[in-house]
Amino acid sequence: MKLRYILAVLPLALAACSQGGDGGNGTAAAPVAAVAAPASKPWTETVVQTDQGFRVGNPDAPIKLVEYGARTCPTCGAFGREAYAPLLANYVATGKVSFEFRDFLVHGAGDLAAALVGQCGGAEPFFPMLEQMYMIQNDYLDRIQKISPAVQASLTNAPPTKVMTTLAEQMGLIDFAKQRGLPEAKVRACLNDNAKLEAIAKITEDTMKAGTVTGTPTFILNGNTLTNTVTWADVEKALKAAGA
Repeated sequence: MKLRYILAVLPLALAACSQGGDGGNGTAAAPVAAVAAPASKPWTETVVQTDQGFRVGNPDAPIKLVEYGARTCPTCGAFGREAYAPLLANYVATGKVSFEFRDFLVHGAGDLAAALVGQCGGAEPFFPMLEQMYMIQNDYLDRIQKISPAVQASLTNAPPTKVMTTLAEQMGLIDFAKQRGLPEAKVRACLNDNAKLEAIAKITEDTMKAGTVTGTPTFILNGNTLTNTVTWADVEKALKAAGA
């Protein structure tokens, strides 16, 4: 998925949201022991940026869950609204499970604008921002669908950073970030960061070339892609089978 294709997908086609992957869900494993967090910070606040996304939890957790998600994917939104609170409280907090989210731009330009805003604050606010973005997902999906033909036409040959800034404005995401403590100047700088834009897009492109992910949400547990897994009930069942 080249950057020019990502930018061309406007307005987005919501039907593209689907589960990908062809791996197995595995068999039940022996329970793993909880791991105490350092006294200075609980595991649910231990967040780092990885080479492809952001990870929360014990970096040496024996159970590693990765989600490839799209911020404009309704199925991903439903998962995030239901799953993130219990996932963090009941599994990540124990030190048994780490959780990594990787932005996967299955819907194109809208996903990229949302990812730039969602990643703008860095590691510390990443997961609260992600969960809250999913909480208001229906609002910005509605806004995308209402972008006028004139605005769309104005973006046809615009520089990528101009497309991102305009989309974020149209989606209400700059105000969203401001309300959560990010200065507007910082958010606009993130949207105008061409190197960051290219880097996020490249993760999707490389992942699609590898064939490991074809839709969202896709979950990978300890290196194995989970099949027929799109809900929190599905994922929790897999975590328990892995010993969590």
